[in-house]
Amino acid sequence: MCGRYALDDHINALIEEFVASGGDYSEWVPAYSIAPTNRAPIVRERSNSDGEVIRSLDLAGWGLKPAWAKPGGPAPINARMETLASNGMFRGAFSGQRCLVPMSGYFEWTDEPDGKQPHYIHSAHTLAAAGLYAARNDGTAPDGTDSWKITFTIATREATDASGQVHDRMPVFLQREVWADWLNPAKFATPGAPDPAALQALMDESSLAVAATLRAHAVDRRLNSTRTLDRLDPTLLDPVEE
Repeated sequence: MCGRYALDDHINALIEEFVASGGDYSEWVPAYSIAPTNRAPIVRERSNSDGEVIRSLDLAGWGLKPAWAKPGGPAPINARMETLASNGMFRGAFSGQRCLVPMSGYFEWTDEPDGKQPHYIHSAHTLAAAGLYAARNDGTAPDGTDSWKITFTIATREATDASGQVHDRMPVFLQREVWADWLNPAKFATPGAPDPAALQALMDESSLAVAATLRAHAVDRRLNSTRTLDRLDPTLLDPVEE
């Protein structure tokens, strides 16, 4: 699974990297420990009233909460790549609400005789994890307008290479050349939409290629407690002796 990650890019770098425009990202600052329920940038595409596809960068809460989900129900942070088309929680978003989740890297833990040891798994460049998102009207904002909340989940797959040395699952990271196919907002079975089976095959092939570029190192056990660490501290990513 992926239960914590880091993103040390500033918003201007993300806009340039993902060729995004517009969106709601004014509150973003680089964070070195992003945990479930935290808000973080996602990249998504939508068609406007003129039929033009717009790619935007928006802050979203980590933990998918579809509009139809009951309050207090589950808000999954991960979605297994193998069952995106069949799992009722994810099937609708997989059809037309796919996103990219920018990461510098992510964390996994191993059980050691003296406690849990966190590891930072990363590449030499910003990673783009396949994700799904949902928009939910949570009521009325103080100014009388609708209050739309965006949430997301991260797709995972069987881990390989550096990831597999630490944990049996990893995020589905996508190469730049397939970003447009993944973000295509056309719902399955509509004109211009991708085929779901072909899309899953693309995810598999592309994520295997990215996995070969990943590296891992042990980091400070301050990561073990989200309550006491400073999530804005860049030294959280520094390697330590195991």
